[in-house]
Amino acid sequence: MTDGSDRHRAFIRANTALVAPPACPEIRLHLATAITPLWQASEAFLNGSNLPPPYWAFAWAGGQALARHILDSPWLVRSHTVLDFAAGSGIAAIAAAIANAKRVEASDVDRVAAAAVALNAEDNGVAITVRSDDVTLAPAGTWDVVLAGDICYERPMAERCMPWLRGHAAKGSLVLLSDPGRAYLPDAGLVELASYTIPTSREVEDSDSRETVIYRVAG
Repeated sequence: MTDGSDRHRAFIRANTALVAPPACPEIRLHLATAITPLWQASEAFLNGSNLPPPYWAFAWAGGQALARHILDSPWLVRSHTVLDFAAGSGIAAIAAAIANAKRVEASDVDRVAAAAVALNAEDNGVAITVRSDDVTLAPAGTWDVVLAGDICYERPMAERCMPWLRGHAAKGSLVLLSDPGRAYLPDAGLVELASYTIPTSREVEDSDSRETVIYRVAG
């Protein structure tokens, strides 16, 4: 583990609690228990490291629903290679590992998020390869299953990532996208598979729950 990773891990342990998200009691994550203290603690640390805000410290509805779907339908990932794209806390990757995926990778370009995924994997007793490189440069079809939770919250992110996801689907990968009603979700090329009502906090969302849909991305 590098010095930078050690510093990130120490920051995570000092500013989060290891708790179970409401929709996935089988999983424990290092999460913020109150948004303001973590954001304040993060400001100097993250600004000094040129890193984004600590989105990894919250169990967003999209990630929880995707993890719940995998835990309830483990055959989707069992014995397959899996990528959890823009993993955040790594909740979907952890669910895939629990469901006996052949190999699980979790990708997030935020280095603190990558450290959080590694810690969360350790505390759940599962093996996950954590990546902070740009996996959108990887050839389509690299993984049997690609998981993407809540990636359509900003236009640039959605416009860049959706064609990449469709490319994997066109090569035969199962691509699962979980969305809690974000503004930039495409209106075509998605097949609805399931829906979950996920409890949320008004500190990070505008309601006490979000109806979150699992889609299969068509190639």
